[in-house]
Amino acid sequence: MTLSVPPASRAATRWDPFRELDELYERMNHLWESGVGADGADRWVPLADIEETDDAYMIEMDLPGVNKDDIDIEVNGRELTVSGEIKEKERAGILRRRTRKVGEFTYSVTLPGEIDDDNVGATLDSGVLTIRVPKSQKGKSRHVTIGS
Repeated sequence: MTLSVPPASRAATRWDPFRELDELYERMNHLWESGVGADGADRWVPLADIEETDDAYMIEMDLPGVNKDDIDIEVNGRELTVSGEIKEKERAGILRRRTRKVGEFTYSVTLPGEIDDDNVGATLDSGVLTIRVPKSQKGKSRHVTIGS
């Protein structure tokens, strides 16, 4: 990506690598969506953060305007898949511009360690889906005392 900045304003413009990464992500997302074809054109991937703590993986996903009944969460081995739909609302006027996503979405991630899939929990609050995936206790090391 080439930025053309007039020489007079180069000193005033500060380079922000994260902005460039965001732009690259958006362009790649647009390219992916345009290349999928008609049967997958409405499907998209929501933004998400994954945090690892000592005992769990925490996934926070932006799903503004989504009802919890329209979200499906599945765990298969170490793979977590979240799918659902943001439904388009009825409009009284003419839609002049749309930048918010609508339609079906799917997010999949393979977590790096063994998980306790029986105790996965999720909450939806203010448009943010938070999923807590506990780590499996099977693989954890523990101290063994020697008996007499």
